[in-house]
Amino acid sequence: MLRIPCPHCGERDYTEFRYAGDATKTRPAHGTTDARAWHDHVFLFVNPKGPHREHWQHVQGCRQWLVLERDTGTNAVGRSWLARAGEPS
Repeated sequence: MLRIPCPHCGERDYTEFRYAGDATKTRPAHGTTDARAWHDHVFLFVNPKGPHREHWQHVQGCRQWLVLERDTGTNAVGRSWLARAGEPS
């Protein structure tokens, strides 16, 4: 079972969270009308095996957005932090 450490609520079962995609992708600039840039951002992605950063939302808890370090090959969970806070030092 995957357990996710929430910075506010502590460690919780993954069923309380919603996966929201790759946290390493750069979103197109606000106001960009380039359809190709938005298409690529929304629909094109890689499916890496190994260490990766992902966005998750704690929907059945504090409702905060998190960045989670997870190894997609082993499902080992690493650090997590609030997405709005930026990467911790």
